[in-house]
Amino acid sequence: MRRVNLEFIEPGMKLAKSIYNSDGRVMLGKGVIINKYYLNRLVELGIQSVYVEDGLVELPPVPELVSEEIRARVLETLKSTFKAVKKENRLNLRLIQDTVDDLINELLDHKHFLYNLTDLKTHDDYTFQHSVNTCILSLMMGISFQYNQLKLKQLGIGAILHDIGKTRIDKDLLIKPGELTSEEYKQIQRHTTYGYEILREYEEISLLSAHVALQHHERWDGGGYPRNLKGDKIQEYALIVAVADIFDALTSDRPYRKAFRNDQALGIMRTMAKTHFEAKCFLNLVANVATYPVGTWVLLNTGNVAIVVEVRKENPVYPVIRLVFDKYGQRLKGLREVDLTKLTSIRIIRSLSDKEIAKLLSSV
Repeated sequence: MRRVNLEFIEPGMKLAKSIYNSDGRVMLGKGVIINKYYLNRLVELGIQSVYVEDGLVELPPVPELVSEEIRARVLETLKSTFKAVKKENRLNLRLIQDTVDDLINELLDHKHFLYNLTDLKTHDDYTFQHSVNTCILSLMMGISFQYNQLKLKQLGIGAILHDIGKTRIDKDLLIKPGELTSEEYKQIQRHTTYGYEILREYEEISLLSAHVALQHHERWDGGGYPRNLKGDKIQEYALIVAVADIFDALTSDRPYRKAFRNDQALGIMRTMAKTHFEAKCFLNLVANVATYPVGTWVLLNTGNVAIVVEVRKENPVYPVIRLVFDKYGQRLKGLREVDLTKLTSIRIIRSLSDKEIAKLLSSV
């Protein structure tokens, strides 16, 4: 399967991954054949890309870090939590704790898996789905740092509620497609302080978890907000969540831009590593994320085009690929697979865009 922008979706393509709303309900199920009605509906919902079956190469199923059932339940819990905080100033802490426990257990059971696929988000549900993805990535990093159960729970609660302060921000401002004014940006920035204030009302929530909400936009060089903290003055959990937060934001479709592919997002973040976040946290993220997820089309240093068919956690940057086109754009016959950990003379230059893939497929 591969993620394709709606601009390049043709009626008749098969959906490879179910699309959920923030209530945990399936809006469009895996295996559905996409038609014009579904395409129009996806546009209305603000969904800019979907996962489809390629048809060119049969790929093995991608292991799920978190089951669809648990992910749907987490989304539903988070949406009801935000709603209760906004309307009644009430946080169901037990429900949040149980939700984080579910995620920790899933990730510990699957700690040899990589983060391959980013969940698709509607404009209206972005904050909830982003919070879940940020929590999953943060917990994966915590597991890699060999955190014990208590530290994982503190990290998880901070991560899943890192944007809880947005309940005090005007929704229209949060989903504004255009550029923010200086005053609007200041209002958005206040979500960090609001989040900290909300979480500090509950004695059961660790101060360390609350500081994730306050500090996840601080920068390693001191250029962040709200307090311009620098280096190791930033709380450890907040450093982790900051990295996860940026990665999920970059790989998500937004009203003002298309999602970056994993390799593009990691490339952008690599340039930010000395200023925005701690280097060891970034390296931890890289070790847990598939730079080229299964189904990614890639350009090789030979000029050939290949599709990623397997990614292993011990070598997330060097997947197993299947050659599909030669350097002249001609379809290759047969099924030749290459393990890039064993054949070092072949390297991936970059992933291909939807436009480049569509051009190649038009010649088949």
